[in-house]
Amino acid sequence: MSPTSVQEGVLLKPRLEGLQPLSSGKVREMYDVGDRLLIVTTDRISAFDVVLPVGIPQKGRVLNRLSEFWFVFLGTPHHMITCDVSKMPGAVRRHRDLLRGRSMLVKKAKPFPIECVARGYLAGSGWKDYQETGAVCGHKLPQGMVQAQKLPRPIFTPATKAATGHDQNIDLKTAYEIVGKKTADELRRRTLDLYSRASSYAEKRGILLADTKFEFGEVDGKIILIDEVLTPDSSRFWPKSEYRLGTSPPSFDKQFVRDYLESVAWDKTPPAPPLPDDVVRRTSEKYLEAYRLLVGKPLRQGA
Repeated sequence: MSPTSVQEGVLLKPRLEGLQPLSSGKVREMYDVGDRLLIVTTDRISAFDVVLPVGIPQKGRVLNRLSEFWFVFLGTPHHMITCDVSKMPGAVRRHRDLLRGRSMLVKKAKPFPIECVARGYLAGSGWKDYQETGAVCGHKLPQGMVQAQKLPRPIFTPATKAATGHDQNIDLKTAYEIVGKKTADELRRRTLDLYSRASSYAEKRGILLADTKFEFGEVDGKIILIDEVLTPDSSRFWPKSEYRLGTSPPSFDKQFVRDYLESVAWDKTPPAPPLPDDVVRRTSEKYLEAYRLLVGKPLRQGA
């Protein structure tokens, strides 16, 4: 299969005449639509904080539709208005063919300047932190724990938002200093509640939710859930059937991409090398599998 056919239908950089661009992230494009915002989820993928020159088929739709599913399932106040392009303003509807399945109209909210991370297992930066200090973001843990082990109870490990590069883990005391004690305590409560309910549901669907990141904002003085929710880009999903203590289980995300890039002579600075067709296909399949397991049905083509 040629690179052209692998990339057929992939959206990297939308050109939406008549819409006012507001910001551009590694994956999402945001547009100002009067008193609301339009979030468009592209098929871009990044690794080691560098956006790659190719996209992953269906990735944007998986992320957008999964967030839509979770906003409804969790039932907590959130910023989503609709993902139905036919119900969006006229300037958006004119691009319906491009935006169908990958766009979300949302309320404008003032984001809190911290990421709200919940961890239920010892993995990633948490595992590294534990090896060095015996704690994760100030949470002292029992001695002798091993990689991927389930924590005695889920913990709240906030992080500061980085404009570029990795977010920086902080402890609760630092979160108090940034957003205030009352707000930080409420964000902690909501984060752990959402994690508990989502992880319980996901495990019944054959997926372990090792950790995840939530973002919250404020609208009219009320705290609401914003951004993406419980997607393979914001969460560490492990197949329950392949879970083993002492080793990092395979995950439903860009693991194939990272593994390939680690195998080639790339110094992890831009520009990133292109990906082989098989890495692109296998990564797309992982995102689609995560959607199918969590939602209970395959992502309908073009939905």
